[in-house]
Amino acid sequence: MAKGKNVLTTGDVARICNVAPRTVSKWFDTGQLKGYRIPGSKDRRIPVSELIRFMKAHNMPAPTLPVGKIRVLIVNSDDDAASALTDTLRTKADYEVQSAHSNFETGVIAQKFAPHVLLVNLLADGIDATGICKNIRADEDLQTIKIIAFANQLSDSESAALLQKGFDGHISDSVDAAEIIKKIEEATAIIY
Repeated sequence: MAKGKNVLTTGDVARICNVAPRTVSKWFDTGQLKGYRIPGSKDRRIPVSELIRFMKAHNMPAPTLPVGKIRVLIVNSDDDAASALTDTLRTKADYEVQSAHSNFETGVIAQKFAPHVLLVNLLADGIDATGICKNIRADEDLQTIKIIAFANQLSDSESAALLQKGFDGHISDSVDAAEIIKKIEEATAIIY
């Protein structure tokens, strides 16, 4: 399987799950494993995100899946701060990074860019971080995105409330790039 593939063949899925390709075809044909057929062919293709969902639903161990560069979406209404963090993550960690400056823009970019991690500033003007989190968790295609909030000096109860709302964690605005990269690596290691 090529590094960075977002769509897998039945053979790729069979190798990952340690089953015969015919078993994967049965899962696909019965609707347990979602994907699509290549037009004019019987070949099937399964998105990586769907395989992850399927493996979790069936308590299968999820090995490391090659996903290429980690994709990060930064949500912050402060253009300068978003731009600085974007540049830092691109140069120091070689991530694919995009930024959004509103709730609407976040939804549009998330659908097209399919980020692995969403970094959202809780205190950004005009951005409803909780609403963004709720919408992403409600969208079946985006549920594997890890959402990390940027916030300063949260109490234990505030941190717990973020987790209850669907966030995967938080990080202080004042931390350095190495800490942010470490948090992103930890978040993505859970899925992949």
